[in-house]
Amino acid sequence: MKENNIILTKSYQFSLRIVRLYVFLQKDKKSTELSRQIVRSGTSIGANIEEAIAASSRKDFISKMNIAHKEARETRYWLKLFRDVSFIDERLSQSLLNDCEELLKILTAILNTTKNNSILHSSFLILNYKNRRHRSLPFFIAGCDGGFPVDEETTATAAIKV
Repeated sequence: MKENNIILTKSYQFSLRIVRLYVFLQKDKKSTELSRQIVRSGTSIGANIEEAIAASSRKDFISKMNIAHKEARETRYWLKLFRDVSFIDERLSQSLLNDCEELLKILTAILNTTKNNSILHSSFLILNYKNRRHRSLPFFIAGCDGGFPVDEETTATAAIKV
């Protein structure tokens, strides 16, 4: 896995947490069918991002990222439900929900940028991630003919080939 690819790294780490949650729920004999649902949607996020990175076209990239976004929304639903029926405690649910929300924000930003920029040809979408509590995610689009910086106060970058 590429170390500098934030969305890929974060989605993989989130998948690990979801698998651990599934194991915990199985040990506690919590609803087996519901726990299967969250492991499917929660691990599908990273799998679809991985597929998007290897997409054969921009349209394919957008399609896979859309699926990842929908899976993240479904996972958020299951996490809230598990919290509200007391399958998981408030602290754990909040931590998982924060990670899920972060993935949703990054995915939304990637999708919006990709859909709104016709200059992406064989460019790279560079995602500059500022900090976990920051609401908007700044971008820098770099291509063969230069780039367009939006925010210079960034701390980490991840490249996703489009």
